[in-house]
Amino acid sequence: MVDFTIHTKDTAPEASKELLEKMEGAYGFIPNLGGVMAESPSMIGSLMALAMNFGKGSLSPVEQQVVAISVSAYNGCAYCVASHSMAAKKARMSDQALEAVRTGGVIEDAKLEALHTFTKIMVEKRGWASDAEVQAVIDAGYTQQNILDVNVGITMKTLTNYTNHIVKTPLNEAYEPAKWDTSMYREAAE
Repeated sequence: MVDFTIHTKDTAPEASKELLEKMEGAYGFIPNLGGVMAESPSMIGSLMALAMNFGKGSLSPVEQQVVAISVSAYNGCAYCVASHSMAAKKARMSDQALEAVRTGGVIEDAKLEALHTFTKIMVEKRGWASDAEVQAVIDAGYTQQNILDVNVGITMKTLTNYTNHIVKTPLNEAYEPAKWDTSMYREAAE
């Protein structure tokens, strides 16, 4: 196994140091994933730009976490499911909705469930959602802008999920209360 470096502000490449400082300011610590991604200034810069733009998009904070956790759970990324579960609690996602996205279950809120389902379809079909699948999420109350913003979230989480798969990023202590593994996900267990 290749051991990837989890950088600090002191050990990171010069072009990543300012980005790690911003990350630390936002989280109160440097997430291990950010420390790993700092090895590549283009990667950590891409993540930060995607995260900023996704956060300023048309989806509410709860909807953003539905997308992030849906992608991460479907992709089997324990680090991202845990970190976004903590963010979902901060955004005041209901316990029922959080449990559903973590397990691949059904969200009781019909609109959020449509978003959850659409996100999983997009990941599973690598973006080839049918017209009927796109119409279903619009019929649930989402807009064309929302649909495109889902793609920003999917792109961001694909970048982080795949990095975590390669690196096997250790979970930060701050995310331990939301620890997750693929056995918790219904589709992965089937």
